[in-house]
Order: sequence, then structure tokens, then C-alpha cells
Amino acid sequence: MNTAEYSGNDPIIIQQVNNSGVRTGSVRDAVESYGDTLFRLCLIMLRNHADAEDAVQETFIKYMQKAPNFTDSEHEKAWLLRVAANKCRDLIRYRSRHFTEPEEVLGNIPALDREDSHILEALMELPEKFRLVLTLHYVEEYKVEEIAQLIGKSPSAVKMRLSKGRKLLEEKYRKEYL
Repeated sequence: MNTAEYSGNDPIIIQQVNNSGVRTGSVRDAVESYGDTLFRLCLIMLRNHADAEDAVQETFIKYMQKAPNFTDSEHEKAWLLRVAANKCRDLIRYRSRHFTEPEEVLGNIPALDREDSHILEALMELPEKFRLVLTLHYVEEYKVEEIAQLIGKSPSAVKMRLSKGRKLLEEKYRKEYL
């Protein structure tokens, strides 16, 4: 059984231990390395600061519980992104069944210039499947093949979503902000 154990008296430093007792990395390192990336992805997908924080927190809880073995840091990052995206989808499904008040997201993102905030607003208005691939490709700089693996779609489906997402984003931006 995979477990997480505390190192010393510091409750923040948690090392993962797999079935053979080999340490697979620390949650603290993962939070420091990937926390901002996961938060950006969740914020764009959920359009809500508090929900994004919850999704990231649940992602790292699952990371601690599962203590997966990774071949390298890119594999670890891909796993975390996929789990975070799934957590976001779960929250979106929950919200569609239970009414919640929308939050003004852009006020919570510091240091955005005016044009960037308009692009982000337009991006957040797109359907989730386009927001996800656009964010992974342009913000996180993943290649089409990597995105396909992350979301469980074919590379051609990802290319189509990128193409349509770009068109939708351009239409929204032109309509609202130009």
C-alpha cells in the first residue's frame, strides 16, 4: 500500500513512500514546482479563485494519497495537470447542478495589464474544452501530442480544439474589446 509519512517534526515536509519503501519525492517540492501552474490552470477553467484553490488542494491531497511513481519530472507534472483538470471538471459538474454566485476573478490576479486582462476575460468565457487546450498549449507551452495524452484525446482532436478555440477567442475579443 502506498503511504505518506512525516519527516521529522515539520508537518509541511511530507515524503512519499511506495510499496517497496523507496521515497518518490516530497509534496513540498511538488507544491513549490507545480503549485502556480496548477493554480493558473484551475483558475482559468473554473473562473473562481476559491474553487481554483480548492481544486489545487484536492490535487495535492490525491498526490499524497496515491504516492504514484513517476519516470521523471515531466511525467509528474503531466499527472498533476491531469488530476487538476479532472478536479476542475468535477467542480464544474457540481456547479451546473447547484447554483453558485459567480466571483469576479480578474480582481484577484495581480499585475495584469489592460490588454492581458481582456484576453483573459475572453478566454474565461470560452467553453471548458477550448479553455483547457488553449491554456495548456499557450500558457503552459505543452505540445499537441502531450496535450492529447493529458486529456485523453487524439492529437487531431486537440488541433481542432486549438483551431476552433483560437477562432472563438478572437471573435469574443474583437466583439467585446475592440
